[in-house]
Amino acid sequence: MTMGNTTSQRLKAVLRGAVFGVAGTMMLTGAAASADDMAAKLDAWLKQNQLGAYHAEEDWGAIIAAAKKEGEVVIYASSSQLKKVASAFMKVYPEIKVTAHKLGSEKSVEKTIREHDADIYDVDIVTTTGARSMVYEMLPNQNIINYVPSYLKSRIPEQYREPLLVRVLEGQAFIYNTEANPGGAPIKNIWELTEPKWKGHFAMKNPLSSLSTVACVMALVANSDAVADAYKKYAGKELVLSKGVKSAGYEFWKRMLANDPVIFKSGSKLAKATGKAGQKNPPVALASVHYLARNKTKGLVNAVMTKIEPAALMEYPTYTAIARFAPHPNAAKLITAFMMGSPELNANSKLVAPFDKGESAKLLQGLSSEYRIGVAPPRSDVPPHPDNGVWFEAKHLGASAEFIAKNGAKFADFWTIESSK
Repeated sequence: MTMGNTTSQRLKAVLRGAVFGVAGTMMLTGAAASADDMAAKLDAWLKQNQLGAYHAEEDWGAIIAAAKKEGEVVIYASSSQLKKVASAFMKVYPEIKVTAHKLGSEKSVEKTIREHDADIYDVDIVTTTGARSMVYEMLPNQNIINYVPSYLKSRIPEQYREPLLVRVLEGQAFIYNTEANPGGAPIKNIWELTEPKWKGHFAMKNPLSSLSTVACVMALVANSDAVADAYKKYAGKELVLSKGVKSAGYEFWKRMLANDPVIFKSGSKLAKATGKAGQKNPPVALASVHYLARNKTKGLVNAVMTKIEPAALMEYPTYTAIARFAPHPNAAKLITAFMMGSPELNANSKLVAPFDKGESAKLLQGLSSEYRIGVAPPRSDVPPHPDNGVWFEAKHLGASAEFIAKNGAKFADFWTIESSK
């Protein structure tokens, strides 16, 4: 019997569908079984190590003994500061080797996910600024587990310990060269930076390659009402948005990008570009506040424009979490607690420089490397750093992890399009 081409094609299609359906069902069943196996394995690991839903009041004597037996802890970090934390930790616990990899914010996330997808579990701690990736990708997918030592729960506001523990708060600010501007900040409102006078004379890091800069840049988008109010103070009239632009925050960055900002890859080079002494006409910048410490160590002359409208400082958190199936879970717990400061540290503690030595170091522990200008611990019971007045003087703006997660891709597209014009 001979079938027509149409009938033959239909039969082949049905057969292919049947085969695919069986294979697809088998694949889905296998995937479901694999997911169930992973969930059961992870639940058993969490229970064994008293993490996640099984977190209980710590027996620190037992944890320290187990951590020493593990003998190692591995960290993927966005900042080189973790190498200083590692060094301080090993002085207190010489039996535990700390390997801190400074990967940057994006690579810390990418490397963890890539390894976990390949069933490689080498990392114990992941600490980075990537709010969208950490809170809305890695945490739901259980690449990381939130862990807050019990003694800190009453000392850290809920917003800084849930859904993920914030290790430190940092910020970028609008800064200027004090030597070239002896009368003070050269501008009083961010909208001035869109004027021809500042064309090619404003500098910043590229938000498409820096998660911390993304958080800071999007702080103005998240607070568009404040940006619109700042425009009215600047121009004496209401802001008129460009065609297709949805808010004042986007409008500011559209005009800023049209004014040819100078984009840097390195934060330290950015700080030097604005703050090097002897310049006649240095740029102003949006740069990390902690580089103000280089005024003392490198002879820079930067300062924050504390009175600028709508705000001087764009705040962002750095998160820390224990990685899924961390090979050294007790050491991970111990160094997490160490990062956050000792139980004995409190608002009445007398902290004396150098903060990484003596009694101050015993109290601050891993916080000693972060106890500096431009950085604030999430703990409410830590005395303020004597040189960190700018953190409290300047008005802050920020973008929540939820806002960045919902709007990050859209903003990246906007930035790519506008910066290519």
